[in-house]
Amino acid sequence: MTISSISIGAYGMHRASHQLETSASRIARIGVEGNDVDVSAEMVNVIQAEHDFKASAKVVGVANDMTKALLDILV
Repeated sequence: MTISSISIGAYGMHRASHQLETSASRIARIGVEGNDVDVSAEMVNVIQAEHDFKASAKVVGVANDMTKALLDILV
């Protein structure tokens, strides 16, 4: 089984998206009876998810550039 940089980056993007959705859902439930939401912690999670997504997208972009460069050399 080969793990490529692109698949690692895509997995990271998926994970960050899931983290963002989870935090957004928790924030949306603010004020619902019986639901204690730490807004500051959730906002930190949102910012972390954004940074994680951007970093993973950069990995995919660099892997794509490297693949293009390799193909240019070979062709």
